[in-house]
Formats: sequence, C-alpha cells, structure tokens
Amino acid sequence: MTMTEQPESVPSEPGSGRVLVLLDGSRLSLSALEAAADIAAMRGHDILGVYVEEVNLLRSSGFDFAREIGASSGAARPLDSAMLEMRMRSLAEQARRSLQRAVASRGLRQALKLCRGSVIEEVLGLVGPDDLVVMGRVGWSAAPGSRLGSTARGLIRQAPGDVLLWAEIQRRPGHGVVVLLNDDQGANHRALAVGIEQARRHHQPLTVLVRSHGEGGQEVVRAIEEQLIARGTGARVRLIPRASAAEVARILRQERPSELVVSRQCSVFDEQGADQLLVELNLPVTVTP
Repeated sequence: MTMTEQPESVPSEPGSGRVLVLLDGSRLSLSALEAAADIAAMRGHDILGVYVEEVNLLRSSGFDFAREIGASSGAARPLDSAMLEMRMRSLAEQARRSLQRAVASRGLRQALKLCRGSVIEEVLGLVGPDDLVVMGRVGWSAAPGSRLGSTARGLIRQAPGDVLLWAEIQRRPGHGVVVLLNDDQGANHRALAVGIEQARRHHQPLTVLVRSHGEGGQEVVRAIEEQLIARGTGARVRLIPRASAAEVARILRQERPSELVVSRQCSVFDEQGADQLLVELNLPVTVTP
C-alpha cells in the first residue's frame, strides 16, 4: 500500500532516471540522504524519498509475547502497537522535513513516498533500471559497520538499477581512491561509468582491479583501457588473483579505497563471506546490475 506526498512535479514512475533514497529515521539514512542529494544535483535528477512502514513489525506488535530490544540499553519491553504507530508517524514526518532541508539549497525537485508493506517489495515496485537507490548499509536497529542489513542484501541482488550502500567516512582532499572491482567481465561498461563518475565527483583517482585467472585477464585489461581512452579518463588498471572474499578484502585495503564499485555479477557475491567483505571494508559501495 502506497501513499505519496508530492509537493512538486516529480515523476513517480520508474524509468525517469531518479535518485531514490530510503529513509528510516536512522543517523545513517540521514547521511545517505545528503549523499543522494549531492548525486541528484550533479546529475540533474529528481530525488524521491521513500519511507516504508514495515507491515511485519506492525503485525507482530499484536501478539502479547512480542518484545522490542533497546538498541543502546539492551532492555526488553513490550511491543505496543499504538506506540509503534505513533513512532512510525513521527519518523515519516522527520523524513519529510529532512528531505525538504536536503534539497532546499540544491534546487532539486523532490517527493516523499510513504508506503506500508515489505521494504524490499515496495522499493522494487518503485525503482526502474535507470534509477539509483541510495540507502544506509544498516538500519536504526544496528550499529554502523556491524553487519549488512537484510534490506541491503535483498536490494543489491534484486534491484534493476544501481544501489549505493552508504557508509559514513571521513574524506580528506587528496586521500583515497575510488576502486572498481571487475571480475573477468569484459569492459563492464555500466560499472566503469559509475566508477568514473564517482572519481570525478570526489576529485579522486580511479583504480580498476581485474579479478582473473589465466590469460583472459589481459584481454579484459585492454578492453578497459580502451574504454578509459574513449571516455577521456585515466585510471590505474591492475590484475589480481581470483582469491577468496577475505583475500579480496585484504587487497582492497591495500589500495586505501574511499569507495567501491562492483557489479552483482561479480563471482565474489557467490562466495562464502561476500557479505562480510562489504562489512569489513565499511565504506560506500555502489553495486551495479
């Protein structure tokens, strides 16, 4: 079920090249909102805030045995449906105000979509292949960097467009590299375009790591270098072994990355520990189809 607050003329249907940002009241989602607004301003795209009242949580509050655990105190208390409804209305209002503040100085068109249902299902019903979804890596119930949230895991595997999993980091001018992890995927045009855009946005160099075995990797390197020349962009392209997710994380840390770009077709997502790789790095990650 969806309700929309649309104070300005913002396309609400997929396919118009929008930036969708998931708002849940957490500090990380508010930080993700600022990043989403920056990207929307750079691209000249509209921004759509999405707040979803989780229907399963509302249903569970109807049971006498239902309890919620305080995020900081760890204390268990009854999950009261009336209080939960009030909290959700308050968070929705907070989302509306935060969205308005974020776009006020950027001259963006914006709308807030209020939904009730499953977060993943509601977002998939809104997003198209040309849209970018921006969200915090975890929600209000978890400490940043502690794990990859279930919503994040679901959307990076199912969304038709790019998904930016936001993490708060301290960027310093002249420090850090945008890293694209390529997995024997040819020039991988979409991920390469995102990597170039992010490097330009942050005024940082781009490194492309080609995860390969055998001689096929050299062909991929040449294809990427040709694409970089065609786009008028330079980057460091490096072959790395097709190692485990843990070893890939170690190699990535050597690059001192500020941001990671990777396609979900990369075989690292099929390996045990792939989620942990994203958690350990604790930096913004854009996952392309």
